[in-house]
Amino acid sequence: MSDDEAREEKELDLTSPDVVTKYKCAAEILNKALQLVISECKPKAKIVDICEKGDTFIKEQTGNVYKNVKKKIEKGIAFPTCISVNNTVCHFSPLGSDETVLEENDVVKIDMGCHVDGFIAIVAHTHVLQDGPITGRAADVIAAANTAAEVALRLVRPGKKNKDVAEAIQKVAAAYDCKVVEGVLSHQLKQFVIDGNKVILSLSNPETRVDDAEFEENEVYAIDIVTSTGEGKPKLLDEKQTTIYKRAVDKSYHLKMKASRFIFSEINQKFPILPFTARALEEKRARLGLVECVNHDLLQPYPVLHEKPGDLVAHIKFTVLLMPNGSDRITSHPLQELKPTKSIDDNPEIKAWLALGTKTKKKGGGKKKKGKKAEAKDDAAEAEPMDEASDGAASQG
Repeated sequence: MSDDEAREEKELDLTSPDVVTKYKCAAEILNKALQLVISECKPKAKIVDICEKGDTFIKEQTGNVYKNVKKKIEKGIAFPTCISVNNTVCHFSPLGSDETVLEENDVVKIDMGCHVDGFIAIVAHTHVLQDGPITGRAADVIAAANTAAEVALRLVRPGKKNKDVAEAIQKVAAAYDCKVVEGVLSHQLKQFVIDGNKVILSLSNPETRVDDAEFEENEVYAIDIVTSTGEGKPKLLDEKQTTIYKRAVDKSYHLKMKASRFIFSEINQKFPILPFTARALEEKRARLGLVECVNHDLLQPYPVLHEKPGDLVAHIKFTVLLMPNGSDRITSHPLQELKPTKSIDDNPEIKAWLALGTKTKKKGGGKKKKGKKAEAKDDAAEAEPMDEASDGAASQG
């Protein structure tokens, strides 16, 4: 690697304040987009309309940042807005013609991503369409996902291993009599890379194996937790439901059909790297052309998966920066009040994980004296993740 390349590589991780700022800028827009989408989730609202509102908000807001920089930077959607309901696990982001609506008491999973200059923030959140506290198995499955996310936040830190986190996630889900959904991967994020090589596999199965990996300072991860009241072995029911794809940049093939070539050239222009929704393409030709692209591995599909009818699935995903002073979760949203049927009060292992801090204590001499305000702010930042845990963990006796 030449000195220039080494310098370039160096500048693109969290040691560069500019990179940290871009991650946080993307996260701030995304957290607001999530807030907007939650507010639009009402009985009888059309799912496709809500997805469109989420995507439009991200495009508009990212269009307003970094406008006056010398070198134009890419920014916008890093993962299209998905709204997956009840036993649907993930990736439901229907085409414009779809009439599916939300209903009272639906367990709604929202999944979306935003980037600024390729620095990606991702979030997923579970919201139930009802007033008052969430009870019963819906509360259990959301508490399982949330508590597992809180534990993961404390275990994804330099020096820890990916398999330690996977084991902990499974133990938390079991404490709520829920299952971790098979095959869900938490990926390292890099500039313009949404599925980096370092991963946490929440639950391994014969088809999926991952390499052991150790977390390091200045890395960024999207921690992805999906829990189910069912078996946790989701199925693809209908390929026609798949609308989200990502260009497989390492593959090439000479497409035979004119419609496929037309669509593929549009994808290469508009969405060369990050996932996109077929809604954003010239729709009449899209379905036809996408099939040939997928069949020849030019596109990686994100299938819509389902548990059995009657099962409930919860999804919590957050982006975390492994900063030198500790872990910084930059995407999240408070949960509704949960009253689960299970408690982790008699589980010392999980309680010990939740008691871990997320900030790193500095070695060496005493702290510089800070003003009272700065100290209070630091304390608040330290306490914040636990506060959120109390929704799904600490106060569940």
